Amino acid sequence: MPEITAAVVAEPNAPFELKTVTLDDPRADEILVQIKGVGICHTDLVAQAGYFTAELPAVFGHEGAGVVQAVGPEVTKVAVGDRVALSFNYCGKCACCSRGEPAYCKDMTPLNSSGKRADGSKTMGDVSGSFFGQSSFASHALTSEKNVVKVPDGVPLEVAGILGCGVQTGAGAVLRSLDLRPESSLVVFGVGAVGLAAVMAAKLRGLATVIAVEVHESRRALALELGASHAIDPTAEDSSRKIREICPDGVDAILDTTGLPSVVNTVPDILAKRGQFGFVGIPPVSDIDLKLPGPLMAAMRNGWTFRGIIEGDSDVDGFLAELMDEYLKGNFSFDRMVTRYPFDKINEAIADQHDGRCLKPVLIP
Repeated sequence: MPEITAAVVAEPNAPFELKTVTLDDPRADEILVQIKGVGICHTDLVAQAGYFTAELPAVFGHEGAGVVQAVGPEVTKVAVGDRVALSFNYCGKCACCSRGEPAYCKDMTPLNSSGKRADGSKTMGDVSGSFFGQSSFASHALTSEKNVVKVPDGVPLEVAGILGCGVQTGAGAVLRSLDLRPESSLVVFGVGAVGLAAVMAAKLRGLATVIAVEVHESRRALALELGASHAIDPTAEDSSRKIREICPDGVDAILDTTGLPSVVNTVPDILAKRGQFGFVGIPPVSDIDLKLPGPLMAAMRNGWTFRGIIEGDSDVDGFLAELMDEYLKGNFSFDRMVTRYPFDKINEAIADQHDGRCLKPVLIP
């Protein structure tokens, strides 16, 4: 069993500490990956706060990418030396998985946030691992065939892991979950990594109007560069009024990445008839029981669709390959959002992201 370096959270809201932990050798169906880069996602920070079910101490991280170091004898999808990006885990057998909807797997929660394998065992001794089937805030990660997709030459490996959660969530929301038509209008609330991926996907789909609502000026500017037609600073003007000026009949779709009640409650004011409201943001702990906006009769009269979205309805293999292909064609520059940090600067990277000094930090072990 190899000794590895991992960023460990000892108790809720404690900082990440780099420690040496022992990682299991890969089982027959498992893959050992040397991590070359791992993105920091808001979900990791929610886990750091103790929201998920994994017992602490624990190792999080779920946007890893790296090089295959070893495979169990039952593994056929990848071989030693392959470049891979890691994504979420799923059973592969339930009704949703069988329909090609693994993000809604019946075992999504235990497989991704319990800190254990499906059989209840841990991969890191007394430390909880297996977060999203990887725990990639580490020099090495154990994962499975379902979690990995090969990364072709030309796609920078150290940042490819962000495709596995945040990027596929935002892009998939536009291209798969909401499946927006080219002539549609879209508002994206919050253009961090998820929101910016949605903006880029909207450009891919050829949407007529794409409005980014974001408090940080640098993020608004990047959104305009990468596909937004308009950008609104909600601290400087009434975003609902401005959206109605741009789209007098309301917008065809809204994607909320913030989970903030002040955003969610504006939906009935700006959504057009037959409009769609997609939401991916986890509400603050103080508002975790946030309700859907507006009365039932208003939703019925207007023909609105409210759509919860997990992982952009991605099927991992197919969708991540599609996004990497668009990157190689020059149509999906997801690496533009990245700032690289040494692995031991993980807490600094989190602080910079929180304060708006960077958009998407990626740790390089």
